[in-house]
Amino acid sequence: MKSYPRPPFSVEKQPVPGTQHIMNPVPDCGEESYVGHGRLAGKIALITGADSGIGRAVAIAFAREGADLVISYLDEHEDAKATAEWIEKAGRQCLLIPGDIAHKEQCQAVVDQTVERFGRIDVLVNNAAFQMSHETLEEVADEEWVRTFDINITAIFRITKAALAHMPEGSSIINTSSVNSDKPKPTLVPYATTKGAIANFSAGMAQLLGERNIRVNSVAPGPIWTPLIVATMTEDDIKNFGSQTPLGRPGQPAELAPLYVLLASDDGSYISGARIGVTGGTPIL
Repeated sequence: MKSYPRPPFSVEKQPVPGTQHIMNPVPDCGEESYVGHGRLAGKIALITGADSGIGRAVAIAFAREGADLVISYLDEHEDAKATAEWIEKAGRQCLLIPGDIAHKEQCQAVVDQTVERFGRIDVLVNNAAFQMSHETLEEVADEEWVRTFDINITAIFRITKAALAHMPEGSSIINTSSVNSDKPKPTLVPYATTKGAIANFSAGMAQLLGERNIRVNSVAPGPIWTPLIVATMTEDDIKNFGSQTPLGRPGQPAELAPLYVLLASDDGSYISGARIGVTGGTPIL
């Protein structure tokens, strides 16, 4: 079993949204380790927030399993370009679509450009997220509350709604929730609230789309070492990140990718409506 970094970490607070390649330690997204077995051969996958972190790990894994990728991201062009290079090294195509999915027009554009390039969407991974830490509710501005919802849950509604017309029978939708959907961190109230909404949206959509043979699941990560952490959490939280888990460390993005592959592939053909935790030992209900 690979040995991964454990806290305490050196504090390296970054501006939002964070940059992966300057993190210390740099997250492991499976660049050198993930081995594919053709489980997504010929599929078209759209992933939001896939420039870095969990999204990058999933994109690399999908590509090595045979999928062509569309990567939606905000403006982290250097990270996104690096992700695209890994996908292309796997012999797959990659379309990069920058823009802010907090806006309705961008959600539609992401789907339109995907369909224009590839003709359909077989796997939709709604993964992009925004959070900020606050010690009191009074510190949360109305604008930040709305933006958190626009990115974390409203964009999922909009992109899913736009994508469904282009998703054939047997397609899969995977939404990234969080352990916060079950155990909300008090300093992340807006974020945690949206993650609970994602879990419920996913469970409801699984029931709505069952008759179309489109599966919908959510993944609930625990503390995962990504740029979101060093850009949005306090210095003390960064230093001790993941220490509260039974495994005593944060997870790496590469440790989630195999689950997304399972849920995207025909191997997961009877898994729908599930919320699956990847939490380092912290139970979710």
